[in-house]
Amino acid sequence: MMNLNGIDTVDEPSRRTGQESLKPALDALGTGAYVVDEQGHIVAVNSRAEHLLIRSAGELLGQDAHDLLHRDAHGEPVPRAQCVMRRAFLGRQTAQAGDVWFVRGDGFLLPVSWLVTPYDIGEPQGGTLVLFHPSSDMDTPRARTEPTTAPLLELERLALLAETTTQLTSTLDVDEALRRLLGLVVPRLADWAVIDQITERDEVWRTAVVHGENGVLVHRDDLQGPMPPVPEDSPMPLSRALRGVASTLTGPGTYRRAPDSGLAVAQRRLFEATGMHSAAIAPIRGLREVLGALTLGRSERPETFTSADLALLEDITRRAGLALDNARLYQRQRKVAETMQRHLLPQLPRLPGLEMTARYLPAPDASQVGGDWYDVFALADGDTALAIGDVAGHDLDAAAGMAQVRNMLRGHAWSQKEPPSRIVEWLDEAMTRLTDVSMATTVFARTAVGSDGRWTLMWTNAGHPPPLLVTREGLTEYLTEGHGPLLGIRPRRHRRDATVVLPPESTLLLYTDGLIESRGHSLDEGLDRLRRHAAALARRSLESFADELLERTRPADNDDDVAVLALRTPEVP
Repeated sequence: MMNLNGIDTVDEPSRRTGQESLKPALDALGTGAYVVDEQGHIVAVNSRAEHLLIRSAGELLGQDAHDLLHRDAHGEPVPRAQCVMRRAFLGRQTAQAGDVWFVRGDGFLLPVSWLVTPYDIGEPQGGTLVLFHPSSDMDTPRARTEPTTAPLLELERLALLAETTTQLTSTLDVDEALRRLLGLVVPRLADWAVIDQITERDEVWRTAVVHGENGVLVHRDDLQGPMPPVPEDSPMPLSRALRGVASTLTGPGTYRRAPDSGLAVAQRRLFEATGMHSAAIAPIRGLREVLGALTLGRSERPETFTSADLALLEDITRRAGLALDNARLYQRQRKVAETMQRHLLPQLPRLPGLEMTARYLPAPDASQVGGDWYDVFALADGDTALAIGDVAGHDLDAAAGMAQVRNMLRGHAWSQKEPPSRIVEWLDEAMTRLTDVSMATTVFARTAVGSDGRWTLMWTNAGHPPPLLVTREGLTEYLTEGHGPLLGIRPRRHRRDATVVLPPESTLLLYTDGLIESRGHSLDEGLDRLRRHAAALARRSLESFADELLERTRPADNDDDVAVLALRTPEVP
């Protein structure tokens, strides 16, 4: 939008969103910092910048940073074409310099050294992080001087830590987090990087040994793999790091002495194979345990690591430990969810002459468990019950609710010889009174074979997508009869049944809404896509039919779990 002076500004909701999401990370940097969007408007600022500039966040957010802050030594605006910081900003480059003047809120000029670097703000265009540090205690214009190197090194360190935080906290995949960690430190800090992880069984695994070659990280597979156990009392650097005792500067001479453990032998081989003359090793700590160690090594560059480098490495591994801890916790939850899902979804019974298959695909970004379910079981009178349903949610609560609904339906249907509509009416009442599930959908059906060898389907539908019937010739029909409201909706209404004779060699498809719903398309478009692909696959084997249908039909932007139950009738003798 435009302000009263005709200058482009960022709208108020966007300012609030950017500031709220980015400020915690900026406050952790310890120096003045703000983030600008692709147009140069300030979208986030930390408390240190507010203090140095004597301007509140409200005065800074949404403003063009160049127009608001940049001045020459006499307090005059700096032409954009002459601004080194702006050129770096436009080129999306990392750059640094000194002797720049920012005008404070009280009108005085603040001489600063600065660093700018591209920064992820959650938008395709990206943003830019600006770090600045007073280069003098003076508040008024002064003679221009050559900048000292110490503030610039500090700004570089802070920029790397900010990038580390952004990169590692934006993924919950352990392997991806480790890949990003390696890319952050090589070749910026070292020629080599080594990651040793402690597995959940307390075994050490050398996950990565990488070398920077012409801007590419090259893995040394021959140096990676299982490692000897961590000795309890060894004073050797890697052993101490993996016990979480301390970080250490070391070199090949440390491991030339008689080895005290198999781990020391592996380290001697590492130094000999890589040619590292200097190394820094730091533990990677989670909240409750040591997760591993990160080793940085130099072989090509002549300088050795210093205590300042070791302090920086500790800051990096501290951030890496928190990110890896979160990723591991997430993966443990996924494993629990997978185990629970395997036990919740049933094995399909074998029925003479009737083929059946089922598929379940978890929600991509959830915990691999959800509220979608299917069931097939024999009834007391010899008929077979078919069911598919959906309880809202993609977490363990949804799975627990799904299990309750499915088990109540299974138990009541087996004990009562009633049409599907009466069974579902009872389920609707019981679900409300006996479970925490507020809303669900289901299709419940009975199928039986007649004396003529033909199979009959009787069903009722409680707010669920309609079953699809596909003949061998590719004719399709959505079974829209017998439709009623969702489970949990009041006032309750009388439900209806519908009946159809299934043609020989036809395929009946029951599915959940994750197969047809897409953000960018209507439900009718999803149903039409499913119909067309099902018709094209009508003569495939049932297993191939199910696999190909999921592959072709599930929307690319789908964020829901999917359950599919398919059955095929035999030829009539």
